[in-house]
Amino acid sequence: MSTISLSNKQLSRRSQIAYLKKRINDLALNLYGLGGYLFLYLPIVILLIFSFNDSRSVAQWHGFTLDWYVEMIHDEQIILSLWNSVFVAVVSTLISTVIGTLAAMAMERYRFVGHLFMDAVLYLPIIIPDIAMAIMLLIFFNISGIGFEPWKVTFFGVRLAVPYSVIIGHVAFNISFVAVVVRARLAQMDRTLEEAAQDLYAGPWQTFWRVTFPMMLPGIIGGALLAFTLSLDDFVITFFTSGAGFNTLPVRVFGMIKKGVTPKINAVSVLMLVFSLALIGISLLFRKGGDKGSPIEIGL
Repeated sequence: MSTISLSNKQLSRRSQIAYLKKRINDLALNLYGLGGYLFLYLPIVILLIFSFNDSRSVAQWHGFTLDWYVEMIHDEQIILSLWNSVFVAVVSTLISTVIGTLAAMAMERYRFVGHLFMDAVLYLPIIIPDIAMAIMLLIFFNISGIGFEPWKVTFFGVRLAVPYSVIIGHVAFNISFVAVVVRARLAQMDRTLEEAAQDLYAGPWQTFWRVTFPMMLPGIIGGALLAFTLSLDDFVITFFTSGAGFNTLPVRVFGMIKKGVTPKINAVSVLMLVFSLALIGISLLFRKGGDKGSPIEIGL
């Protein structure tokens, strides 16, 4: 009996030690995760707070004010740069969404000679550094003779002069992101619905527009919003392909930083951050809604 009692005490002590080690490991993991989140997001919180600082210095807090946001709204150069960013993002998103969706369908639904090579090429803009792609685009534009000729257009009553090279550069990297999102949506779709439509004597175009496209739509919208966000925030590729005299909002902010960081720059950064987060949130909502699936009515 004494041997059994001693054995039970040893087991109980070992279980307590194992439980204590597990608690310590969990605590260390939680602290490590908290430290990671603080490292990533604490500078953003500080930027947000000091965008309301009632002083030109970003090192000391002198009180709360909205003057920097008012000054930002009345700065014509910032507003023009914002319109440039929005125009480039809209045009490049529309083009890249169409091409990226077609590329996703081709890569997901068909097998052809060079499929593996095309698959690798499609992922290249996502994998390679932005600076490398920017330099490649710059060399391409110089060799091809496209140059940085402006496209003069009126956008919502605002007269803009946007270089073709910037739009082409944004389309070049946005296609891959759209294709990845749409392709993921295609992989989750139930092919039996398309087969059922064909059994009901629906033609290829009827099947596509009444069955395939509605099921793809959440992925297409999610990819388009992601492309719009990436285009709106892009700096490196825009900086290398825009030429002189053209600024998007990120490029304009970079130029302002050269003269010193002020709360006005913080206010612009907060505006870009909020807008980007809103677009990403909408994109995730569309993807989540598409994952749930919805019944499709087929009227043939």
